[in-house]
Amino acid sequence: MARANDKIDRQLLALLQANARESTTALASKLGVARTTVQERILRLETNGTICGYSAILSRDPFEGYTQSILFISVSPKNLKSVLARLSLFPEIKLCQLMSGDYDLCCRIAVPQVEDLGAILQEVAEISGVERVKSWVVMSTQFDRMDSDLNSMAANRAAISRGEGG
Repeated sequence: MARANDKIDRQLLALLQANARESTTALASKLGVARTTVQERILRLETNGTICGYSAILSRDPFEGYTQSILFISVSPKNLKSVLARLSLFPEIKLCQLMSGDYDLCCRIAVPQVEDLGAILQEVAEISGVERVKSWVVMSTQFDRMDSDLNSMAANRAAISRGEGG
């Protein structure tokens, strides 16, 4: 049976979300525990699936210059799982979200050229269980708070867990 995350685990997770490259020595110092304790906890959190991976946060959009599109997809309920499995195989689909309302899925697509969109739309429309697809081309991004908001929230959680905020 998996052990529940305790206060130190939660503090460690917040610190790693704020800076996953911080040394175990620095993490141990901030948490007031031994370096080996931090190493063991990180290994356990990775093993039990709490930590699924690490990522680099880029200073610019790696898809800058790509044509972006938003797809709304209606799916027959009994086929949702298989449609999601098929959509996950498209490297061009960068984000897929389950929605409420007239459409079931909202997907963000990035392709090198606008001409590539037609082929993607056709392939998505032909997936068994897809009832209808509606698409829009993104003309430009005026602002994007997704990464900065996530980074700020992680930094705030880490500061709070260290007792620096409230």
